[in-house]
Amino acid sequence: MAKLYIGNLPWRCTEQDLEEVFAAVGTVTSVAIITDRETGRSRGFGFVEMDDSGARQAIERLNGRDFQGRPLRVSEAQERERGDRPPRRN
Repeated sequence: MAKLYIGNLPWRCTEQDLEEVFAAVGTVTSVAIITDRETGRSRGFGFVEMDDSGARQAIERLNGRDFQGRPLRVSEAQERERGDRPPRRN
């Protein structure tokens, strides 16, 4: 399994929308769009987990592709160390 970072998501994008796009290139096991804790709005990025060969194809085929009017950014997700959070902006 591979975990992909998906950036530059349109605000109206749903997890189902994202799953449909990625299922066209491989087997998707999970999809998560990250939301703001306080407002519940999308933060404009998410993660897709899928089979390794599908993940490679997704990066090649979908990175830069127009999706609901915005070019997707698709890359391998980088694992964070525990407690490795960016500082909060006020």
